[in-house]
Amino acid sequence: MSRITIGIVDYGVGNHASVWRTLHTLGYRCRISDESAVLDAANLLLLPGVGAFPPAMAALNARGLSGYLQEQARRKRPILGICLGMQLLADVSHENDLTAGLGLIPGEVVPLIEPRWHIGWNTIEQVRPDPLFQPSDGQSFYFNHSYTYSGPKEFQVCRSQQGRSFPVVIRRGNVIGLQFHPEKSQAAGRQLLRQVIEGLCNA
Repeated sequence: MSRITIGIVDYGVGNHASVWRTLHTLGYRCRISDESAVLDAANLLLLPGVGAFPPAMAALNARGLSGYLQEQARRKRPILGICLGMQLLADVSHENDLTAGLGLIPGEVVPLIEPRWHIGWNTIEQVRPDPLFQPSDGQSFYFNHSYTYSGPKEFQVCRSQQGRSFPVVIRRGNVIGLQFHPEKSQAAGRQLLRQVIEGLCNA
């Protein structure tokens, strides 16, 4: 079987290097690009991201990547969003200004209440059966965010708790979002990435 190729979507906002290193360590071929011809050759599209929602969406729009990702989702291609990349999958964000997202998973991005920032290691708890995340139920992952997804329970797979409980894994078909950083979560993160990538690409 040929190696799985991951297309890391390059829109100028993201931790591409650390994601690339982790995926390379796992044996996957990676291509970092904002060109549809390059991304079309990948088995899975990965949308990373750090920073604020509005400039991230502006960068995606400026590169024509918003429409591209929406079209790929309609074609049922596997798409994985990490941290801010997960939030961009939602319909809209309340961060700074009200900003439209990609609309790939129904819901909105809202500020955390107490505490207002979630940084460090925390466990995840599966709330909806999903074989891709069952092995990671109860394991700890690294978080760094002050906004979170809020949406229908049917799209929530795992939650975590820091003061209040909030969604940390969301899924709609072949589109999955992870609020935490698996690439910074040591063995547990590498295991989860392999589960998700292999599960989506070999379905």
